[in-house]
Amino acid sequence: MTAKLFRLDGCTAFVSGAAGHLGSVMTRTLCEAGAHVIVNGRDDRRLKELESELKRESFSVERAAFDMGDFQRVRAFFAARERLDVLVNNAISMTPKPFAALEPADFAQTYASAVTAAFEASRAALPAFRNAVRAKGDASIVNIASMYAQVSPDKRIYAKPEQASPFHYGPAKAALVQLTRHLAAEFGPQKIRVNALVPGPFPRPQVSADDPAFAERLAGRTMLGRLGQADEIGGPLLFLAGKASSFVTGTSLAVDGGWTQW
Repeated sequence: MTAKLFRLDGCTAFVSGAAGHLGSVMTRTLCEAGAHVIVNGRDDRRLKELESELKRESFSVERAAFDMGDFQRVRAFFAARERLDVLVNNAISMTPKPFAALEPADFAQTYASAVTAAFEASRAALPAFRNAVRAKGDASIVNIASMYAQVSPDKRIYAKPEQASPFHYGPAKAALVQLTRHLAAEFGPQKIRVNALVPGPFPRPQVSADDPAFAERLAGRTMLGRLGQADEIGGPLLFLAGKASSFVTGTSLAVDGGWTQW
């Protein structure tokens, strides 16, 4: 019985930004739990590589290469799906820029790709979610936010300007957390749960290799005194995606080693 709480056999899941650092781990986690996973991103070459890798291991995967910022395409794609059990809104499109160089268009692009796209996908997928609810009792949306949706970056950690979290990133992720609450209230009566996953410091391995001192400063800000490993995002995602969290909605689950709890 306990094992079934974390299984997604017979379910269909969609992951945007699926070929990225954490997106690929989230995709694999859902596959390993038994889901058929639709992998999305703008770079079809990277998606093909991910799809081929997972299919070699006999997982059920299909590709959907398009920009989540193309709202007409988003609406058409989700409206055409017969059933969707899990939607993971992970994609964000952003050009990192220093404070003085930021333009309104930079904020607009980041907000549209992280917040508006999540709204459009969630709304367009409603008929498909309802079919999932009829089939198995519920459906789940997981929005991927960030610790910088809840706290501001500590400038003392970022010795180099290019290392700092851009000003247009955290505010967009904060808006995504608030959207999560609104969608949870809207969809709750239909047995569609909506939660946010809030990752902390999960830098790519190359970051530690290129700048060990920076990695050490990042690690020192967590209560566990270390950085997150990419595969540690899988368990929390699976919890929110499946039956184990059947009475959890509208919440934000921090996976940050305690960073935001000091």
